[in-house]
Amino acid sequence: MLKVRLAVMSLAIAMMLPLGSLLQAQAPAAPLPSQILTAKKVFISNAGVEYETGLWKGGSAQPYNELYAAIKAGGQYEIVAAPADADLVFQINLADPVSRLKSSVESPQIELLLLDPKTHSVLWTLGQDVSVRHAQIGRNHALEEAIGKLIGDLKALTAQPAPAAK
Repeated sequence: MLKVRLAVMSLAIAMMLPLGSLLQAQAPAAPLPSQILTAKKVFISNAGVEYETGLWKGGSAQPYNELYAAIKAGGQYEIVAAPADADLVFQINLADPVSRLKSSVESPQIELLLLDPKTHSVLWTLGQDVSVRHAQIGRNHALEEAIGKLIGDLKALTAQPAPAAK
């Protein structure tokens, strides 16, 4: 009798799984905030460095400088000197989420927050891990690679068609 109940329950669960997957597959993708897709002018903000060991100890401006150079070289955006003049704010931060949990594992992440310059609301967040288990030159290269990947993620995000005007 127990085997029959287990078989019936297993069959019921198996029948419900495809239906749940089908419902999820039909859900439309949520639209991106229009500012992300239409921005032409950006202000780059340096939120600092939360990672407290190694190369970036003390709040180095290196992540900010790398992002600034990459955005300027990309030519997609005009960099402005004040947030009030921007369509979007890019806030860069080098953080170590694992260290926030009091762990000794070194795994900083470079984070790029896309903010509304008027409301300061976070519209989107991009992140990349930065490997710091190498010598200083390797760390610099790892940071450059992570920024390059962030820029690639940003380009992929903004490659979507802009919303139609209503």
